[in-house]
Amino acid sequence: MDATTDTKVRDARQARLSTLASADGAELLHLWEGLGIDPACEMVRGPEIGLIALRGRIGGGGAPFNFGEATVTRATVRLESGAVGHSVALGRDRRKAKLIAILDALAQDAEMESKIDAGIIRPLLKSQADRDALRREETAATKVDFFTMVRGED
Repeated sequence: MDATTDTKVRDARQARLSTLASADGAELLHLWEGLGIDPACEMVRGPEIGLIALRGRIGGGGAPFNFGEATVTRATVRLESGAVGHSVALGRDRRKAKLIAILDALAQDAEMESKIDAGIIRPLLKSQADRDALRREETAATKVDFFTMVRGED
């Protein structure tokens, strides 16, 4: 593989894992069951629950500071084919973390990657876009436009 192909594969994997990690666990499980696959896998690590430190910057460009902590769950699986998948997701949902790791490992096969993209990733992206649009509409309904009226001839 050349550098351009490596970059495309890495970017596609990052986008897929980001979509899976931000998905609702119940919705992800429902879509997974719709695929009708259940590969045998070995748990290499976890699922484990832990904390990560959150860093922030004032104004986006100031000096970094410790903002707080967040709970995360991570998992690593190895399929019978030897493919290894990883996951890290906010929250304490062990089943979701394991499922993401399995999907990550399965997606290393081109045929399975296309099934996962069509059956899970695209529906999740549409669902997330719908939720975002609803949130924007609800927020826009509360918008207040302020204006100043000038009184007199001052």
